[in-house]
Amino acid sequence: MQLIHSLASATVAAALLLSLPCEALAHTRLRVPRGTPAHAHAAGPSAGRAPFGAECRIAVRGSQAVVHCHNPYVDTDRVRLHIECERWWDLDTDSAPADTGPAETVRLTGRCWKEVGAVWVSHQNRGS
Repeated sequence: MQLIHSLASATVAAALLLSLPCEALAHTRLRVPRGTPAHAHAAGPSAGRAPFGAECRIAVRGSQAVVHCHNPYVDTDRVRLHIECERWWDLDTDSAPADTGPAETVRLTGRCWKEVGAVWVSHQNRGS
């Protein structure tokens, strides 16, 4: 009976995520290979739209994740760092949102107790 409730909850959560607009799900995700430092670069503008989105560089060293996001565009980009820890007992974290104005750079950090499993940055257009 417990399994049925768990599957029903997971199905409802997946349906809610799929119903969100694409802009709400905009993010850059980095899967971290075990035991190696990782770096990623994500660019913002989408085809057919006005240029938007901070360019973010992700660095992972051990249990620490650091992101530097630079916004070269006019609209403010609200960025958040999301960290998924490798161990099941280690708490996943989300940073507080940081507004990145035109020509500004922000630094976001986070950590796990042990290994980092995945790191990504979400973006939200805050307008000008």
